[in-house]
Amino acid sequence: MVENPTLPVDLVTMTAPLLEIEGLRIAAGGTDAGEHGEAGEHGQIVRGVDLVVGAGEVHALMGPNGAGKSTLAATLLGHPSYRVVAGSIRFKGEDITHWATDARAKAGLFLAFQYPETIEGVSVVQFLRQAMSARTGQDISVLEVRLAMTEWMDRLGMDPSFGERYLNQGFSGGEKKRNEILQMAMLEPELAVLDETDSGLDIDALGVVGRGVRTVRELHPTLGVLVVTHYQRLLEALVPDRVHLLVDGRIVESGGPELAEKIEKDGYESWRR
Repeated sequence: MVENPTLPVDLVTMTAPLLEIEGLRIAAGGTDAGEHGEAGEHGQIVRGVDLVVGAGEVHALMGPNGAGKSTLAATLLGHPSYRVVAGSIRFKGEDITHWATDARAKAGLFLAFQYPETIEGVSVVQFLRQAMSARTGQDISVLEVRLAMTEWMDRLGMDPSFGERYLNQGFSGGEKKRNEILQMAMLEPELAVLDETDSGLDIDALGVVGRGVRTVRELHPTLGVLVVTHYQRLLEALVPDRVHLLVDGRIVESGGPELAEKIEKDGYESWRR
C-alpha cells in the first residue's frame, strides 16, 4: 500500500486496513534481513504471502501440517525464532515488520498460542494485572482486575476460582484455551490471532471456545480475528468472512466459508504440487 502524503497520519490510520501483509517471506532464525540479506527460497517457511484483514472481519487460515500457518501467526507478534526476509506487515497503516513483541502487543495485537505456556507461582489474576498494565501503560490495581475478570468469567461461563490458580498449571486443554479467550477479552486487542485454538479439543470444549470468541466479538464488534485451524468445526461457530488456504508457504486459494467446506470434504491433495 502506498500512503497518500497529503493525508495526515491519523487519517491514514483510519482509512488503512487493520492488518495488511504484503509479499511476506519468513525463514527460521532470529536475525532480520537487514544484516544478512534474503534467505534462499529453499530456506523459507513462508514464501510470499499477501493478506488483508479489515476491522470487525474474521479470516481463517487453513492448510496441512508444515504449511507455515503457525510460523505466520508467530511472526505477526514478532516471535524471535523467525525472521522476515522480505515483505512487510502493516497494522492500521503503520509498518510494524520489525517492531518488538511488546510494542506490537501494546499497539493492540494479541496471539492465542497453540500450546500456552505454564507459569508456576503466578496466578491468573496476577498475570492479567501485569499484562493489562503493560497494554495500557497504567498501573492497574488487583481490585480492578478482579472486578473485570469476574464480569468476564460470568460471560464466558468460567468458575470464579479459576483466577486464583497458577497460570495453566494443571489446566486441561479446554481450560488453557478458555484462559486464552479470557486474556483476549480483558486485554481488548484490535486484532486477535488464534493459532490452532481448536487443537486437541473435544466437541464440547470446542463449543465453549467458539462461544467465547463470539461473546468477545459481540462486545467488541470492531475486533479483527485471524484464526489458524485445520478443521471446519471451529469455523462453524465463528463464520469467517474469508478463508485462505496456505500450502507450502503460499496462499494458493481464498474464498468464503464454502472453501472450508470443500477442504473438509476433499482434503488438501488437489492443491499440492
